[in-house]
Amino acid sequence: MSVREHVAPEAIELSHEEIKRYSRHLIMPEVGMKGQRKLKAASVLLVGTGGLGSPLGMYLAAAGVGRIGLVDYDVVDESNLQRQIIHGTRDVGRPKLESAKERMLDINPHIQIDTYETLLTSENALEILEPYDVIVDGTDNFPTRYLVNDACVLLGKPNVYGSIFRFEGQASVFDASQGPCYRCLFPEPPPPGLVPSCAEGGVLGVLPGTIGAIQATETIKIILGIGETLVGRLLLYDALKMSFSFVKLRKNPECPVCGEHPTLTELIDYEQFCGMPAHDQTAFASEAEELVPTISVEEVKAKLEAGEDFILLDVREPHEWEIVDLDVATHHIPKGQVLEHLGELDTAREIIVYCKMGGRSADVVRLLREHGYTRVKNMAGGINEWAARIDPRLPIY
Repeated sequence: MSVREHVAPEAIELSHEEIKRYSRHLIMPEVGMKGQRKLKAASVLLVGTGGLGSPLGMYLAAAGVGRIGLVDYDVVDESNLQRQIIHGTRDVGRPKLESAKERMLDINPHIQIDTYETLLTSENALEILEPYDVIVDGTDNFPTRYLVNDACVLLGKPNVYGSIFRFEGQASVFDASQGPCYRCLFPEPPPPGLVPSCAEGGVLGVLPGTIGAIQATETIKIILGIGETLVGRLLLYDALKMSFSFVKLRKNPECPVCGEHPTLTELIDYEQFCGMPAHDQTAFASEAEELVPTISVEEVKAKLEAGEDFILLDVREPHEWEIVDLDVATHHIPKGQVLEHLGELDTAREIIVYCKMGGRSADVVRLLREHGYTRVKNMAGGINEWAARIDPRLPIY
């Protein structure tokens, strides 16, 4: 990664090729030559190059933002391609940073792309974020959202926020110098397991395009200093209803990071604060997760081959059973209906619970234990792990 010195917009020159490239900007009085110079002089950091980062990266590159930083540690997976349009089929297995940078430079070779192939943590966040004018949050987990927010407040940076789930999205601009921060809206994270990830709950493929484009729009407006941004407002988008609504946000004077008397003056352990892991490469496990007895797919297979008598309970949704199913499952009860069907589950028999990846089934194990079931375990990794390690004929979704 090279470091570009910050240059005042008025000292920026646009080549004839750039003038032609940005001509549709230049003929708009709200942008013009002055605004395009601001874009070229600006620096933006994108945290994540997945669903939200894909439209963000491509549109900011096309707009002529002069320096764009990308933070990601993941590789392209086939399951990404339904929505992460900056990556292609030929990129499967490649680091996302490589394919994202290649695509963005193909869109606009006149910009600089910095890459940070690392987990964003409390140890490196301030150093990575500090050189950039605007930070855009394209993450998919609560620990990193709180980390990005707090780092932005401590550094005095605007934080362009977006989140997506199933058919719904949110967007805002958190800038503590002008209005509330993310903690003002969400003082505490949700309990672990309450909000499923996109991997568990799904996401409409075009949804991140809508929210990511809104984030890119807000970023460009901030750089140009035009229009009314989402500072102090939370945009709520419902794709099924095709509706946009707004919630007015207010700064919390008691906010621990941006309030009148802040108590949080340095970055903390955000996985511990949220009670959940920030990355799939982390060694973190919440106290609740540690209390859930688990069993490996290999051990389940051995029990089946030995003819042991136990209940194998699938707690996925009915439409997931149509994707892939285990013929050896003895019971199919969706997670939300388990309490209604307790009478079907014998407390004297061993019960092994599974879902897609292990998250929902862990919740069911805790629920059953609370209701007196002592011989119950969670099949680690769920049916995807079974497909990967036991029966490769089955699809992974």
